[in-house]
Amino acid sequence: MTKISIIGAGAVGATAAFCIAQKQLGDIVLVDIVESVKGKALDMFESMPHFGSDSKVTGTMDYKDIKDSDIVVITAGFPRNPGMTREDLLEKNSQIVKTVCKNIKKYAPNSIVIVVTNPLDVMCYVAFKETGFDKKRVFGMAGTLDSVRFRCFIADELGVSVSKVDALVLGGHGDSMVPVKRLTTVDGKPISNVMDEETLNKIIERTKNGGIEVINYLGSGSAYYAPGTSITEMVKAILNDEKRIIPASVYLEGEYGQNGIFLGVPVKLGRNGVEEIVELDLGSAKKLLDESAEITKKNTEKLK
Repeated sequence: MTKISIIGAGAVGATAAFCIAQKQLGDIVLVDIVESVKGKALDMFESMPHFGSDSKVTGTMDYKDIKDSDIVVITAGFPRNPGMTREDLLEKNSQIVKTVCKNIKKYAPNSIVIVVTNPLDVMCYVAFKETGFDKKRVFGMAGTLDSVRFRCFIADELGVSVSKVDALVLGGHGDSMVPVKRLTTVDGKPISNVMDEETLNKIIERTKNGGIEVINYLGSGSAYYAPGTSITEMVKAILNDEKRIIPASVYLEGEYGQNGIFLGVPVKLGRNGVEEIVELDLGSAKKLLDESAEITKKNTEKLK
């Protein structure tokens, strides 16, 4: 069976593992530095008959157990707490990601790597450089999460099914993210036809602060259900070779006028990872994307 390893068995990693196992996308290896990971994995495994899933979930403290993984998801790192920005985690989490990537390169050299650790776009850069993998095989889960938050808030405001809402959030995973108004539709109609500008702008601001809103309520730790399910959607798109258009943080070499950074843009995900970077006409949102890219560049330079 396909093998998916998740490095970091905190709330995000564990939620992703549970969702992936429910969908029987493969066998899952949960890796952490504390022995409780074994109990957490065993508990998940014992629940699988309820879902009719034959996925095996195992927990380990030894990186050698990720050997021959098809996909490795990196969630390990310090979470944000109230009052913190994603950038506050830059130094601490870069060291963790470097260690993780050395082990991925050693034990799972043919894997596809999905980065979730914050600050996400910069951590993608760290993983890309540390593994030396092709850029098609190293990318980040950001826009997928930001887009579902945007869709959720729109559907709730209008009282419609979330299945009726299509939306795309691009740019850096942070305050500079770019919800693209002109590509947002409800039941096929442009968002401007069904929602006034003031309400839409409030929802955009709420989307940008979606993570910190959850953190402020929790008091400690960060969101995990929406991130965990977003990871699962990306894993599913890859393993099922869906060729699905999903926003992800990828390494740009001229696309959207950007070079040498990771940034959230639409990509086609399939069995080989990022099979295409899809360039769309963003209209006036292109300026916002450029501004978001500048922030990502500055944070990347800080790490260098």
